[in-house]
Amino acid sequence: MNLSWSFPYPSRRSPVFANNVVATSHPLAAQAGLQALHNGGNAVDAALAAAITLTVVEPTSNGLGSDAFAIVWDGSQIHGLNASGRSPKGWSPERFNRLSEMPQTGWDTVTVPGAVSAWTTLHEKFGKRPFDELFNAAIGYARDGYVMSPVIHNQWIEAQKELGHMPDFSRDFLPQGRAPQVGEKFSLPAQANSLEKIAATRGEALYRGELADKIVAHSAANGGAMTLDDLGQHQAEWVECVANDYKDILVHEIPPNGQGITALITLGLLRHLDIEQYPVDSADSVHIQMEAMKIAFAEAFRHVAESSAMQVTCEQLLDDAYLAERAKEIDIKKAQFPESKLLSDKGTIYLTTADASGMMVSYIQSNYAGFGSGIVVPDTGISMQNRGSGFVLEPGHPNGVAGGKRPFHTIIPAFVTRDGAPLMSYGVMGGNMQAQGHVQMVLRIFNYGQNPQTASDAPRWYVHNDFNVGLEHGFAPEVVDDLKARGHNIVANPEFGFGGAQLIYKLDNGYCAASDHRKDGQAVGF
Repeated sequence: MNLSWSFPYPSRRSPVFANNVVATSHPLAAQAGLQALHNGGNAVDAALAAAITLTVVEPTSNGLGSDAFAIVWDGSQIHGLNASGRSPKGWSPERFNRLSEMPQTGWDTVTVPGAVSAWTTLHEKFGKRPFDELFNAAIGYARDGYVMSPVIHNQWIEAQKELGHMPDFSRDFLPQGRAPQVGEKFSLPAQANSLEKIAATRGEALYRGELADKIVAHSAANGGAMTLDDLGQHQAEWVECVANDYKDILVHEIPPNGQGITALITLGLLRHLDIEQYPVDSADSVHIQMEAMKIAFAEAFRHVAESSAMQVTCEQLLDDAYLAERAKEIDIKKAQFPESKLLSDKGTIYLTTADASGMMVSYIQSNYAGFGSGIVVPDTGISMQNRGSGFVLEPGHPNGVAGGKRPFHTIIPAFVTRDGAPLMSYGVMGGNMQAQGHVQMVLRIFNYGQNPQTASDAPRWYVHNDFNVGLEHGFAPEVVDDLKARGHNIVANPEFGFGGAQLIYKLDNGYCAASDHRKDGQAVGF
């Protein structure tokens, strides 16, 4: 299809056109990925160098205690990687009996960190450069420091409000009793030491070595259930992506325990609603998109969990006849509020890379909520994720908390092919915004012909946990009024509620890369 190269929305960004490209949420990470390519590495090397660097320069979203997922186009086929960790085997529903919902902080939110296993697994299969070389930028920034940006500073301020009372967090991330100021340098030498150990042992130090011992000792000293066995048995898993047709493209997502199928359900519903008849950014178009998203979220919460615990299949959720019937429920004149409960996170990084050989990588890494659980293992700089908060306490629910189980995950990378050939690697970080962002990028590019940067720049809608909705600044006042008249309860959104996109679109010659102006990041290439 022919994309429009007009840029109608306010933005500080232009797309980047090159044969080798990197798009991330932080410029220092983008440059680390670009350096890997300059050194003769491929798109996987670039993705790993960027992801490793992001654990240092964007600790408000990810770290050495994170989980990760990836989709790789190796030049001829797609590979999916699920590197999310399981809960400690010592967890059981009874452990949480005193609670009405899963906690958000502390050791009873900490699942086994999987990001490091993603790095080693991806490198073993695809990497060209020496593994330890990909750590150079991250180790340098951790030891010598990096200068604080406004976006990361603002996120740090919010984390201080939520986690400032926790001794681990305050010790390592509030060393002066406050968040680092814009323009100030921040370093964490203990994190540099941990990165060196991980690099030297290809991750063994974290799962079966010195760092594992420190994690388990800190857990035991503070009432946690994490054991050496929990860490040692973890491994990333290659998976077959789940996909669904939309127009003349195929959209690929990681299968559950992730929420990627939510985006596919939404697109499956919209396939039956001829959305192109409504102008881009019109009230009709936005209304239909949000109504389809609500149905998809209701289904996802009801059914999505670790794949072995699900009571329905992805094929059932994506059945075209079923989706056609559900699409008929959408009323063009009226907002509806199907029952649902949703999860929400704000601690995620997404990046994408591509190289001249044709390899493309869609990669996401996350603590879940900001810095995660508030647990930072002493003398390591390892901030532990709170992904266990993604479980539910409802008896009999497929996503019910249990030992040795992966929770429902909000983080999802995405990939688009056409006629078996790669077309776009993309993602939109930010909790429930991720599936919603995936849908909005696909619609804007493949229905409305917008180029990737314009699609990223455009104002976004957001369906909240209670199915109230948010509209980003940029929609026309008459559109907002029209949506209110249809019954949408439009509420204020947190500053980072609309997420951050990174996209790489394959052209006949090279790539077009785009990076979200809502983040610090950039697209770079050569």
